Amino acid sequence: MSNSKNSDTHPEIFSSFYTNEKLGFDLKIVQYCYKSYLPFFRGKTCLELGPAIGYMTQLLVKDFRQVTVVEGSKSLIDQIPEVENLAKIHSLFEDFTPSEKFDTIIMNHVLEHIENPESLLTSIKSWLAPDGVFILGVPNAKSFHRLAAVKMGLLDTEYQLNERDKALGHYRVYDMALLKKQTLNAEFKILETGGVFLKFLSNAQIENFLSDSILDAYYELGKSFKKNCAEIFIIAT
Repeated sequence: MSNSKNSDTHPEIFSSFYTNEKLGFDLKIVQYCYKSYLPFFRGKTCLELGPAIGYMTQLLVKDFRQVTVVEGSKSLIDQIPEVENLAKIHSLFEDFTPSEKFDTIIMNHVLEHIENPESLLTSIKSWLAPDGVFILGVPNAKSFHRLAAVKMGLLDTEYQLNERDKALGHYRVYDMALLKKQTLNAEFKILETGGVFLKFLSNAQIENFLSDSILDAYYELGKSFKKNCAEIFIIAT
């Protein structure tokens, strides 16, 4: 969620969207993202930025000795279940000053909410342990479902914010070139890039017509067509 103190873009403004009922297929995407990120996890401590109500957090606490989450919305972070190895910090990112460095830092579906992304990425670099890994994932402008929307006249270009983007407080839609550029400008070293899930249909169409076995097949297929996946990610150090 956004780290803005501006009352119009504060993460609390968008918190009501992050429910199981409203997210639907997006929750499946979180599981696929986790599955894609898992091979890159390092060390025993993890920082997750912008966990919402902990869809990925509940998986991460099984992989790390200690997980710290930072969330700008109090109503969201309060819904994350308490477990022994989880520290919950209610804070905007620009107000967060960790007392330790982390082996793995994960920021999934957050950077598109950030007004000044390179400033945040530079801060994150200082929070990472010397041999740590940063996992950064965002929705992809080049996803087939967005390209189809352009062909249908629903979007002028794949980079145009659609109504859902606006409702969620997105500032931009990323492609891999822009994601790489901002990551490198923050002086990270990129180790790997990837894509998660080939998406041809809308969330509603997927939920109504596609079985889990079909979804799993498109997840596997996405590994060969990362440029056009629904999600893209960078592994950096």
